[in-house]
Amino acid sequence: MSPYLPASRPIPAAVRLLCLTLSSALLCSPAFADDNAAPDADADAGQAPIQTVHVASTRDENSGFGATRASSTTTKSDLSLFETAQSISVLTRDLLDSRQVTTLNEAIQSSAGVSSGSWGKRGWDDFSIRGQRASESIYVDGLKLNQSNYVAQEVFGVETIEILKGPASINFGLVQPGGMVNMVSKRPRAEAFNQAGFALGSYHYKQATFDLGRPLNDSGKAAFRLNGLWSGSDDQTDQVWFKNRYLAPSLSLDLGASTDFTILTSYTSREYLRNQGVPVKGTLLANRNGRLDRKQFYGEPGFGPYDSSQKQVGYSLEHRFENGWKVAQNFRWQKMAMDGRFVSLGSLSANELLLSRSAQVQDVDGITRGLDTNASRTFAFGGIEHNLMAGLDLNSDRVRNANQACRIATLNVLNPVYNTQVTCPPVSRLTTTTVSSTGLYLRDQIKLNQQWRVNLAVRHDRARNRELNGLINVTQRQDTSSTTGNAALSYVLTPNIIPYVSYATSFLPVSGSDFFGVQFKPEEGRQAEVGSKFQFAGGRVNGAVAMYDLTRTNVTTADPDPAHIAILSSAQVQTGEQRTRGFEAEISADLRNGWSVQGALTVLDARVTEDNGGTVGRRLLNTPRQSANVWANYRFRGGVMDGWTAGLGARHEAGKTGPAVNYTVSGYTVADASLAYQGRGYRLSLNVKNLFDKEYYAGVLNANVLPLGDPRTAVLKAVFDF
Repeated sequence: MSPYLPASRPIPAAVRLLCLTLSSALLCSPAFADDNAAPDADADAGQAPIQTVHVASTRDENSGFGATRASSTTTKSDLSLFETAQSISVLTRDLLDSRQVTTLNEAIQSSAGVSSGSWGKRGWDDFSIRGQRASESIYVDGLKLNQSNYVAQEVFGVETIEILKGPASINFGLVQPGGMVNMVSKRPRAEAFNQAGFALGSYHYKQATFDLGRPLNDSGKAAFRLNGLWSGSDDQTDQVWFKNRYLAPSLSLDLGASTDFTILTSYTSREYLRNQGVPVKGTLLANRNGRLDRKQFYGEPGFGPYDSSQKQVGYSLEHRFENGWKVAQNFRWQKMAMDGRFVSLGSLSANELLLSRSAQVQDVDGITRGLDTNASRTFAFGGIEHNLMAGLDLNSDRVRNANQACRIATLNVLNPVYNTQVTCPPVSRLTTTTVSSTGLYLRDQIKLNQQWRVNLAVRHDRARNRELNGLINVTQRQDTSSTTGNAALSYVLTPNIIPYVSYATSFLPVSGSDFFGVQFKPEEGRQAEVGSKFQFAGGRVNGAVAMYDLTRTNVTTADPDPAHIAILSSAQVQTGEQRTRGFEAEISADLRNGWSVQGALTVLDARVTEDNGGTVGRRLLNTPRQSANVWANYRFRGGVMDGWTAGLGARHEAGKTGPAVNYTVSGYTVADASLAYQGRGYRLSLNVKNLFDKEYYAGVLNANVLPLGDPRTAVLKAVFDF
């Protein structure tokens, strides 16, 4: 067995069924076979017709389900996905609309190596990539949001969502080792358009959207775009509700044929009653008083809600000089604010009837500034082609966090009585954390000949962390630095297949110190990866497979010395290590016979390898051993069904657990379906998610609480072009 593959259980029948369904759709396609005919006789079979070209926009290339290129803000490169020796998933706008995706958690769960939404509905995005938590590694247009993602991102305003897997410090500096998500904003177009949409669905779901744009000159290079959304809904849990508002104006200026300049702004507002789950006993585990109602709310309806907002202003600039040099720069200023009240669930009493609870009042705000500038050029040296890039990445992020720990009465889980008194003392925590970083990076993409390609990159980061305790007016200071890198080798085996090997490292500063006041060292990640990219049918069928071995070190764990814990209950040491070994496969296809297919398969083994808390060998939190998904659309052509599109998909996750709990959440498989009609100037679509109303749990929160999986929901949407 390969050292990269985990020695895990056999792949479930549900996973094998997904794979067979996907492979059958492709292998039976005439379009797939026709476009894989042998190349022309006068072509050199050993030559690969791969060219690096400048692309100002990837919208046309990424239409349909099959993306051929990621944004340059993700890869910092002009190479196509097929040529890039790294695992990257690109979710196109067409795919997101086909599935009627409404949240980032929902969008990325279709990607290999990603597990999302396992922590419950706390109001912002939660996910892991390759077994490692990655919720704080969310980027928009290549720039990081903030230290912690307190505001859920709106997916209606994006053109693509791109998941870069494995250590990504070489491009993005201070990131978690599993990977990162980059959301690419919608931008002005050269043509005029107007679009409005309305949707109604289960649990009183309502949504209204608009998206319009106009060119401002004859060439269309100067243009503006404005898109926005309003939505509201209830939830499967009584008392829980959500309201969202979003507005995103953008403007492109015509500064000449060699310059692209776009101003990007957005405003997001969210209100919601937070809910993260139900008690473990009485749902997953037995309760002596019987089974508990999944719909029941165990918090306090009058203690809330949350109110959050996010404002962004930035720009994207690219200039191409006549001598071959290209300069790209991205800038963003962001202001975030979130305040709200939340009741968390504790343990049940000895009679398993009274549920202990605690309450919190949170007030968080912050300002983030990011500026990334790089210059690149392609040239030949010694008969070898190089694409050299040098860049400077600057980031400053300040977050103020005020917290009140409140007292609230227990709740009778069989006969709940709400509107009880919540007692909140003065602020118990008041911190202001400022993290500033400077990163210098250098990358060389080398084309040795028509077959061999080498990618070498190195980056040096300096980070400065200042944490002010506002209650005692004491500031902790931490200065760290690290050098990370990436090396990859790929070989053009055929014009349709490029295998590769790569090695990458990452760096993430950690706040705090041990019992003796010694500051914690940065967390480090390292990954070895072997994979291959595939491209057939003139680029309409794209696939990738990868095996990897990922290690995260310097993980903070509880201090094992009882004397230290007696003095400082939160004392920690840095002795932890985590390791993920896995296999991933993805495919996307847009075929001439009317089929569009997207699918993914993941097999991984993510475990604690070093710890002082007795968890060595245990699986990491919410990392299923296997997961798979497939989504297929068929567009009818001609006859009475002309204009209709039918979609069917399935998603499977194996059981989940965590190193600190003694139970496992069972695996599940859910099916989704859609039916749409494209008329002249309008489109009607009906999506049903969790078609058979499968009851399941999304993951593990802690020893006492389980997040619920989503029930069956139906959404009817109408979109008009005018």
